[in-house]
Amino acid sequence: QVQVVESGGGLVQPGGSLRLSCAASGIIFSIYAIDWYRQAPGKQRELVALITATNNTNYADSVKGRFTISRDNAKKTVYLQMNSLKPEDTAVYYCHVKRYNLGKWYDYWGQGSQVTVSS
Repeated sequence: QVQVVESGGGLVQPGGSLRLSCAASGIIFSIYAIDWYRQAPGKQRELVALITATNNTNYADSVKGRFTISRDNAKKTVYLQMNSLKPEDTAVYYCHVKRYNLGKWYDYWGQGSQVTVSS
C-alpha cells in the first residue's frame, strides 16, 4: 500500500520561511519523480516545483529564486524549502509522486498541507 504524507505547513509572516516534507512509503522511491502543487481558495491547482529521479528540477516562475526542491532517497522524502514567503503563496500544498513505465502512469497524492502567509 502506497502512502504519501506531507508535513511542515503552518502560519508564517511575510518574508518568513517554511520547509515542507513529503514522505512516501510502499514504493521504490528513488525511481519516482516528485511534484509539489498548490491550490489557493477559488483557484486552480498549479504546479510549483518538480524534481526528477535524476535530480533535475524545475520551478514555476512565481517561486523561482525563493523555493528549492530537494530529495533524500535514503529517507524516502522530498523537501520544499520556501523562503521570502508572500501572502500570495498561501495555499494548500500537495505532494505528487509519479512514474511513467511501459505506457502507464503510476501516481499518488498526499492529503495536502496548509501554508498561510499573513501578518
